[in-house]
Formats: sequence, structure tokens, C-alpha cells
Amino acid sequence: FQEFITVNPSVFSSLQNMWDTYRLDTKMNLVLSGSVMSMMRRIFTDAHEPLFGRADNIINLRPFRIKVLKEILKDYNPEYTNKDLLALYSITGGIPKYIELFCDNGYVTEDAMLRFFVSRMSPFIDEGRNLLITEFGRDYGTYFSILLAIAQGRTSQAEITAALGGIAIGGHLERLENTYQLISKFRPVMSKPGSKNTVRFRISDNFLQFWFRFIERSRSMIELDNYNDLCKVVIRDYPTFSGLMLEKYFRQKLTEEGGFREMGSWWERKAGKDANEIDIVGIRAEGKSALVAEVKRNACNYDNKVFMAKIEHIKTKILSGYDIESRLYTIDDM
Repeated sequence: FQEFITVNPSVFSSLQNMWDTYRLDTKMNLVLSGSVMSMMRRIFTDAHEPLFGRADNIINLRPFRIKVLKEILKDYNPEYTNKDLLALYSITGGIPKYIELFCDNGYVTEDAMLRFFVSRMSPFIDEGRNLLITEFGRDYGTYFSILLAIAQGRTSQAEITAALGGIAIGGHLERLENTYQLISKFRPVMSKPGSKNTVRFRISDNFLQFWFRFIERSRSMIELDNYNDLCKVVIRDYPTFSGLMLEKYFRQKLTEEGGFREMGSWWERKAGKDANEIDIVGIRAEGKSALVAEVKRNACNYDNKVFMAKIEHIKTKILSGYDIESRLYTIDDM
């Protein structure tokens, strides 16, 4: 629907007049869909637009929940492994169209998904660029640089600013978060909302996180038609990337299961660096109890002594008097 802005913007005024004149005398449920969130929001929520206030309900379609993701993968690959599930979650984030591209073409294992994603004929190669240039318009360069920096692990404003050569990015970050809803701020669990020195940014959408990390970052390889080496890079670096996505998976899974009033991670700043990081801290909705969990893709990398020391430390910081359940989550627990 947002395409009328470039085709014939007078459609909005015409629709306003017709709707205001006839809506009470008709039995019509008018549904208007659009794929560019910022433009759809402008059309219906900007006070200067003809259709401002005419939408009785605005629905933001959400990705499939983890339970549904499992059901779909089981339909197409009854013998799927948790590695396959993690790959589908990490790459698609539950977006139906991307899941369809993998499943309908038979790419339902971890290795097949990764190779298809970076193949010469992949529909994903230009997907991120096509999506975002439509959103950002001519100013996409700075936004792309910010998202690329976040995808590469620079998550504080200071780190992002340094990666972009020191240019002012406060306004860009605000628009990416609130207008485009592509990034989100996150703070340590139970921290004060106004505490700026511990704020991190992350890309909200799994697909875009994956796309910036592996495709946009390697744009020069794609321009050289060097898909073989690009595939090697993805297969080499994916285990590290998927380890971080596994943390997000379990936070989302626990949130969807319910029973918590706050869910996230915890860390503190020491000498300008993050320290004592804990992957999952969930404050239960009832009583004074909390879940504190470590996430490891491979259980062999878990150090119980170090984790127990972190738990004792967080008790003194924010969980004094709480009953604490400690857990280790690995890929086997998905």
C-alpha cells in the first residue's frame, strides 16, 4: 500500500474522502498491507497525512514463535537435529518467507542452509540491501555502516562511533531504534533505565544480523563472484556466530514459556570494559527467585567453578535475598 506514495499520492486523500463519507453505511472490513514499516507508520500516524487517525487497528506481523518453528522443520525434516533448528532460527528468525525459501527448496539441514544462503543463485544475497535501501533512501550509507558495526560486535555507542571514524550517530541510532525498529537497546537485568554507560545495541532481526555479519561484510567477494571462498568463510565463522544466537534462542524460549517479569543478560563495567558477564538472568514473576544460566554451544567449554563464582558475585550486586536456580544450557537442550 505504501507504494502509492511514489505512484500516485493523491490516492490517500481520495481514500480519506471515500472512507469518511461511506464507512458508516457499508459493511466493509478494509485491510491495507505494506512492507516498509516506516512509510506505513507515516501514512497512518503522521498528523499531517490524510489517513491519520483512520486506522482502527494496526497489526505488526511478528515472526513465528519457536514452537511453530520446530513444527515446520519437523514437517520437512522429521529427523532434524538441534544444529539444523539453530541454523533455521539464526538465519531466518522465524520470518515465514525465509523459512519457505529453505523448506520448499529442500535445504533443511545446517550445512544445506548455509551453502544455499551464500550460493551464486541465492535470493538472500541482495535481500538485506533491497529491504533497507527502500527504508533509508539516499541516506542508507551511514545506517549500513552502523548496522555492520553492530553485527561485528561493536555494541556500545562509543564503539560504533569509533568504527565510523568519530562521526555523530546519536540521531541515526535513535531512528534505527524508534522509527525503523531495526535495533534495540539493552541493559543489564534490573539496571536503572537512565544508566547510559551500560547500554548496548543489537540488531533486532536475526536475518539482518546474519546478513550484515556474512554478506554485507564480504561485499567485495560477491563483487568478484567469489562465492566459493565466501562459503568457506561462512562455514568457518558460523559456529561462533551461532553460539551468540543460541543465547538469544534460550532467552526467547524462556520468555515464550512464561513465568518471568524480566529476562535478559547481566554484566558490569570495570575500567571501561564489560566484566562478569552472565548469559541469562531471569527474574521470576512470583516470589523472590531468579534463574541464572550459562549458555554453551559445546558443554566441554563450560567451567563450573568460574560460573559459580559469577553467581556469588551477582548475589552481592542485584540478587541479594533471592532464591537462585542455576542452569547450563547447551545445544542439546533446545
